[in-house]
Amino acid sequence: MDQDNNAEDESVGPSEDPLQGDLPCIPPGLSDGEAMEMLWQLRAQRRQTSPDLPETVTCLTAPDGSLLYLVGTAHFSDSSKKDVATTIQAVQPDVVVVELCQYRVSMLRMDENTLLKEAKDINLDKVQQAIKQNGLMSGLMQILLLKVSAHITEQLGMAPGGEFREAFKEAGRVPFCKFQLGDRPIPVTFKRAIAALSLWQKARLAWGLCFLSDPISKEDVEKCKQKDLLEQTMSEMIGEFPALHQTIVAERDIYLTHTLRQATRRVESPTNADMPAVVVGVVGMGHVPGIERNWDKELNISEIMSVAPPSRFSWVLCTVIKGVMMGMLGYACYRAGGGLGRALLSLPAVQSLLETLRPPPA
Repeated sequence: MDQDNNAEDESVGPSEDPLQGDLPCIPPGLSDGEAMEMLWQLRAQRRQTSPDLPETVTCLTAPDGSLLYLVGTAHFSDSSKKDVATTIQAVQPDVVVVELCQYRVSMLRMDENTLLKEAKDINLDKVQQAIKQNGLMSGLMQILLLKVSAHITEQLGMAPGGEFREAFKEAGRVPFCKFQLGDRPIPVTFKRAIAALSLWQKARLAWGLCFLSDPISKEDVEKCKQKDLLEQTMSEMIGEFPALHQTIVAERDIYLTHTLRQATRRVESPTNADMPAVVVGVVGMGHVPGIERNWDKELNISEIMSVAPPSRFSWVLCTVIKGVMMGMLGYACYRAGGGLGRALLSLPAVQSLLETLRPPPA
């Protein structure tokens, strides 16, 4: 069975107050109830019952008649942004759900130039934050994936997540529309992914990410919106890292399905009548087939939210790596002299590294 999870109820909503946003002016003298009724009627007039939507949109129906319009996107695509805007404007949803978690929500409020700079700037602070948040191995893997994102950003001159920012903006223009985060927390995904890989697979994956240099064009990105080509690519990835596909794609398909189904609960009108909900979900195209498969199944979210503690071998390996790093740091301090050495040891990054050397509790 579905189990409630705090993440699905997290609204970032630009339209917490239905009287704000890109909405028409309310005539003076109306009571709150009359204003709400007017906006409710306005949304009903704008909502199209048989909308002509892009081919990237899949419509799913909940048992109570609620509708989910699932927009499959490519994460560095201008046309995906247009698909999202077209869908939200046409169906005037009650809820918009995006493939983000609370750890990535900052991208919704950043402008394009700031995001481009952030994506390319992988510094010591980011490495330290990733390791502190996810642990050594998962943190380093997150940094490698950020490097891949920076590579694509540099090739295309476009920041990631444009379709999510478009959804955030358009949701603010729809009266009473809620905006929700639908993805599993990224630390859980990274930790489960790393735990599922063997040491050899981790090394192969890290090597491939470190030396990624293939050119990427906007045409290549748009091809990711073609389901047949995308499924072929996914099949190739499954052959290389089946455990990685399970944790990063299949498990998140289940989690996204759960949050999307939670969003399609019936809504209450100003007249206190329950009505079927209209929901727009914005997810990567690679998740669409999995969400379709899981839509009518019973789901147990607790199974994919647990993170097993690191094995003794993993802890020993991490300790050896950290020991080597500390040895190099100690040698640098010795060569630099006592005063500079003490200054280096007082740095937050070094203190954090020293803290991680403590053995795990028995």
